Amino acid sequence: MGLAELAYRLTRRFPREEVYGMTTQIRRSAVSIAANIAEGHGRENSGAFVQYLRISQGSLKELETHLMLVTRVNLATEEDVAPFLKRCDDLGKMIRSLIRSIQRKESR
Repeated sequence: MGLAELAYRLTRRFPREEVYGMTTQIRRSAVSIAANIAEGHGRENSGAFVQYLRISQGSLKELETHLMLVTRVNLATEEDVAPFLKRCDDLGKMIRSLIRSIQRKESR
């Protein structure tokens, strides 16, 4: 949820003409990360949970791509985006670790 909050804060500064472009894409992908983790956990089935964690990884990579692009097209500075990308990297590591942990438990 923290990434989604940051996404909303960052995109508030984008020009109005980006409201249906990059603003929506960044917000949607950031919200999707947390939503897929929650939905997978709610399934109460480890296989489904892993599937939803992988979907959240895809949304995370999508968010990272959008963030790199906004610096290239001067919608945000690298200084604005760098901490955001760091949090993305940290979250990606946590998700991968959680997937491995669930898979180890399943294989026992």
